[in-house]
Amino acid sequence: MNVEELLPLVWRIKPSAPCVESGGRWWSWAEVAAVADAVRLRIDEAGSPAGARIGLLLRNRAPHLAALIACVVSNRCAVAFNPVLPSGKLAEDIRTQAPAFLVGARQDFVGGEVESAAAALQVPVLLLPERAGESVEWLGECHSVPGHAVETLRAETLLEMLSSGTTGPPKRIPLGRSNFNQSFQSAQAYEKDRGSAGPVLRSGVRLQTAPLTHISGLFTGLMTLAEGRQLVLLEKFSVDGWVEAVERTRPRIANLPPAALRMILDANVPKARLASLAALRSGTAPLDPAVIEAFLRRYDLPVLVQYGATEFAGSVAGWDIKSFKEHYCAKRGSVGRIQRNLEARIVDAGTGEPVPFGQQGILELRGQQLGDKDRWVRTTDRASLDAENYLWIHGRADDVINRGGFKIHPDDVVRVLEEHPAILEAVVVGVPDRRLGEAPAAAIVLAADHTRPAIAELRSFLGQKLLPYQIPATFLFVQDLPRTPALKPNLPEVRRLFTNTEAPA
Repeated sequence: MNVEELLPLVWRIKPSAPCVESGGRWWSWAEVAAVADAVRLRIDEAGSPAGARIGLLLRNRAPHLAALIACVVSNRCAVAFNPVLPSGKLAEDIRTQAPAFLVGARQDFVGGEVESAAAALQVPVLLLPERAGESVEWLGECHSVPGHAVETLRAETLLEMLSSGTTGPPKRIPLGRSNFNQSFQSAQAYEKDRGSAGPVLRSGVRLQTAPLTHISGLFTGLMTLAEGRQLVLLEKFSVDGWVEAVERTRPRIANLPPAALRMILDANVPKARLASLAALRSGTAPLDPAVIEAFLRRYDLPVLVQYGATEFAGSVAGWDIKSFKEHYCAKRGSVGRIQRNLEARIVDAGTGEPVPFGQQGILELRGQQLGDKDRWVRTTDRASLDAENYLWIHGRADDVINRGGFKIHPDDVVRVLEEHPAILEAVVVGVPDRRLGEAPAAAIVLAADHTRPAIAELRSFLGQKLLPYQIPATFLFVQDLPRTPALKPNLPEVRRLFTNTEAPA
């Protein structure tokens, strides 16, 4: 069954049972359903037809997930907005997208630029409750959708989401209903009790830190409830808050981005506090295999890497616990096996011709989940594939630094930097160079209890595994890296760190 069919059936099974925890309180299935029904009713009352673009300012809270569900089950197109953006940028995004209707928290609308943007568009605004039992409320006097706001309908589009903005300005990407549901069906391959075709309430809790404005967070939130599982939403990741939630709710599997995994290792969290966990899942950014091996040594916890993107409507490759235990040692660094409903190949960047197994090139994918099962979709990732369909990602093909004619892939440099015992995390970007055009620069976060290495020693360390032109011209040690809401390094912001920065001697 599809997500939009499952959700209304699941919450009728045992309405009083706990469904979503947010803000330290559990919401029952009935309470989540009540908010979803109230939002859907107001959207209907406002005259929004099927396919109307409904703007959602999504926070990791139960009412916000309920509003998303209202759009999904009522055949509207949910346009996701990120309320943690600066208000000016958020208002500009709303004005540019011009949705037919807006839904969000009172704190994100009342007063300021966002409310002004909504007023300028003359669209109705619905305020979500903060606590269960409270009602949704209109903001202002506009309760009907203006005619111009429904000229563009998206009946076959489930979501319009912003890409993560890791490498540049975020792009808004439409996700079709059929694509999303194909991805949902594929994800069931990783579930132990995936054989059930109908609605059931399952045991176990999922702990989610990824924001609902990111594809991994949104997909996990919808999938968890459609599967009939309980969901714990955290608005912001911190080691202490996450560990406390693990101890309190005892999930078997939790999702964390690479940055959060490193923070847990750095904090030296006692093994006993993570006793409920059977595995961790990770994605959104490259993960050093050394981090996976550290979790195995310290916690006996597999880290199941998954690979996907907003454009793919979720994951296209990944590990499950069984395959990890059987094959990871032989396939170290792989992001897992390509999902069964997809085809993958590696092609030469110049000719577009397929290359042999094990050879690097550009990843191409084909399948119904990507919109057209007969068309190969080229990614921007350098990758390799083996004969058993396990995939390795070697970095992006579109972030090459051209240093006076020499091509440098930043991920190759990062991998060597992070082998240094004093370095917890590193990012390498290209910065302007008057003589060579571009030069690599490295922003570095030190590991706990390590002192800053001398630049000469660092250059010598890198020189053992890199060519001279690959070694960064500038090193900058920082307390933490600028990050997107999904905790991925924000490369444009990292580049700004090097403005007027001298290379250390």
